[in-house]
Amino acid sequence: MAKTANINIRIDPETKSSAEELFASFGITITDAINIFLRKSLMEGGLPFEVKQPRYNVETEVAIREAKAIMEGQIQAKQYSSAKALFEELNAEAGDK
Repeated sequence: MAKTANINIRIDPETKSSAEELFASFGITITDAINIFLRKSLMEGGLPFEVKQPRYNVETEVAIREAKAIMEGQIQAKQYSSAKALFEELNAEAGDK
């Protein structure tokens, strides 16, 4: 029997559950996936994927900041009385560009 060592990690339950589902679809466990990751890291001499910050265009960055501010209650989200009112504003904004 091969000797093994334990690694204890903390992860949020939703991520764990999603990962278990994903890896089960491949027929492997989270332990198997972690072993694959570690062995591949050793083969590569580092992380087996590129790590970098996502880059967005200015318009997308502004939209992300606005969405975060809405979620944090810092600004009020726009509301419309009807779908027609929403589309009228969208069409007006498109005409401004």
